[in-house]
Amino acid sequence: MANIIIPDKKKLVKWALSILLVSFSVGSTSAFFLYALQQVTSLRETHLWLLAFLPLTGVLIVWWYQQHGGSAQKGNNLLLEAYYNPRVDIPWKMAPMVLLSTLATHLFGGSAGREGTAIQYGGTIASQCRRWFSWSREETRILLLCGIAAGFASLFGTPWAGSIFAIEVVKVGKIRWKAVLPILVTALLSNWVCGMYGNLHTHYSPVQVVPDLSFTVFGYLILASIAFGLAAQLFIFTSETFHNIFQKIAFPLLRPLIGGLVVLLIVLCLQSTKHIGLGIPTILASFDTPLPPTDFLIKIVLTAITLSAGFKGGEVTPLFFIGATLGNALALAIPLPLALLAATGFVAVFAGCTKTPIACSIMAVELFGWHAALFFTTVCVLSFLVSGRRGIYSMQKMRKPERFFSKVFRS
Repeated sequence: MANIIIPDKKKLVKWALSILLVSFSVGSTSAFFLYALQQVTSLRETHLWLLAFLPLTGVLIVWWYQQHGGSAQKGNNLLLEAYYNPRVDIPWKMAPMVLLSTLATHLFGGSAGREGTAIQYGGTIASQCRRWFSWSREETRILLLCGIAAGFASLFGTPWAGSIFAIEVVKVGKIRWKAVLPILVTALLSNWVCGMYGNLHTHYSPVQVVPDLSFTVFGYLILASIAFGLAAQLFIFTSETFHNIFQKIAFPLLRPLIGGLVVLLIVLCLQSTKHIGLGIPTILASFDTPLPPTDFLIKIVLTAITLSAGFKGGEVTPLFFIGATLGNALALAIPLPLALLAATGFVAVFAGCTKTPIACSIMAVELFGWHAALFFTTVCVLSFLVSGRRGIYSMQKMRKPERFFSKVFRS
């Protein structure tokens, strides 16, 4: 009990006001973003001629960021940089720029997600509180994590996972327990605020059919975990490969032009739009309907091209798509329930790419229920180990796996 520090009244008021402001602002922004995403997706699917403007849209996005983005061009890595060095400034324009650019990417047919956008506007909104109050370096870091957690939680409807994700993503294997309370409160409040605007989140059916755990079942889980971890590696490798290819194009505005044309040609060849945008209908179908086993590979390629070429969005929802459809495909060879494999893949590939196995395990419970909690945790941890040390966030600091587990268990 001696380590518990009770803050003075001024500090309590400062934190209370900041948490309320961040929660309301981020929750409201997420509600608008989710509604807008639904509208642009519906508009795109009913007016497929919009896809023809994807290359031009990419050129305009890259030009806008070149001319006016400044440090906001770093995206999620700027948030990590600001955490490691609290003196780094996050410009306010980062939030509207990434939000509008993401909506444009989805409207015209890019394959991208939304999580990167949410944590960027969440971190941006939280960082603006630095201008109104006096903060120590440690407080500035916690405030930034509050914004990240608020964005993640309100976007996906997972406040507990959002809280742990914010803490875990900045330094894998180190849990800052003294930061948990303000971060959790902000995540819960922002999710509540977003929910007040209506039923905007995607809802998944609980995983009810779970086999008894045995050596045989555990062996199947290991095989699935290896597949999910390798899929995470493949996504990271593919993204880095396309990034390096596009960087070799000397004129930056040509990158989204070429990337947009390639995405458009692939969609025309496939005669299907299920691999572009968020891909929510395909994700939902993967839990109860056999799907083509190549769906996850197509999504990897399209997402890597879209984001590497300069379009905006996030990687996480595409990772949900990749994991769920891979789990669906594995049901052809692994005799486990289809919904269980899709659900474990949903979070396991995400865990492997972001290096956040604890947050992903909690997210699985929030989305799919407690029945398979042990399965979710096992697969997320094993996928994280198989995926290697590289992740989708280049600025992320990570401990070696053995130190990761020793630190977590000590915490």
